[in-house]
Order: sequence, then C-alpha cells, then structure tokens
Amino acid sequence: MSYQKLSRDQIAQRVAQDIPDGAYVNLGIGLPTKIASYLPDDKDIFLHSENGLLAFGPPPAAGEEDPELINAGKEFVTILEGGSFFHHGDSFAMMRGGHLDIAVLGAFQVAANGDLANWHTGAPDAIPAVGGAMDLAVGAKKVFITTD
Repeated sequence: MSYQKLSRDQIAQRVAQDIPDGAYVNLGIGLPTKIASYLPDDKDIFLHSENGLLAFGPPPAAGEEDPELINAGKEFVTILEGGSFFHHGDSFAMMRGGHLDIAVLGAFQVAANGDLANWHTGAPDAIPAVGGAMDLAVGAKKVFITTD
C-alpha cells in the first residue's frame, strides 16, 4: 500500500479539526504552532503558551509583528480579545495542575505505549532540553502528538 505524506500544514489542519469548542489548548514548539492558523472561526478555543500567554491567535501579517508578543518557540503571535499575559511560573502551574484540556506536542518518535521522544536531535541549534513537554504530557487532560 502506498501513501502520500501529509505536509506540515495539512497535519496542522487535521489536528485543528479535533479540538472541541471551549478547549484550553497548549501548542508545543514547532509543528504544533501551525495549528493556530487553522482553528475554525465558529469555535472558542483558548490557546496557551508556556511562556505566559492565554488566548493568543495566529501569526500576524508581515510587517505587523510585535517583538514583545511571541510564543514559547519565539515565533510571533497575535493576542485575541480577552487574552492575558502572566509569569511563566503561573503558566507551569496551569500545566501541572490539570487546567489544560489538550496539549499538542511535536515528537521525533512515539512508542506503542505512548512514550514520546521530542527534545533532542543533536543539531547545534536544537532546543537543548525537554522544556515544558514533560509537564504537559502529565498535566494535560489529553495529549495530541504531531510528527512528520
């Protein structure tokens, strides 16, 4: 059987379809951040970033970037009406306390039992540690994994 590999945008579109109305969702670094651009307008979905953002939106249009408005992956985002900013300690309390409905994480490998490897490639510019993924994998009510 042959198959055609999905693009990163197609993966993001597919995951966005599975996020229910009213969900509080953390988007991990990398591929998961693309999901912000594909959320349906008819759902209220509250995006969380571990650096202390709640209710952010997709990247801004070119030329409208605010260097002080970034997600945990240092990518530009927009803030939605009612959005909030807070200390990363409070953000991790939300993550560890079970206050997020879904965490969408990127991964290099996923085992049959659900264990995931997502933090080291050996590349010189790679993220050097697991970051918040460990807290999200345990603290979120559901974990979605994206990989390409």
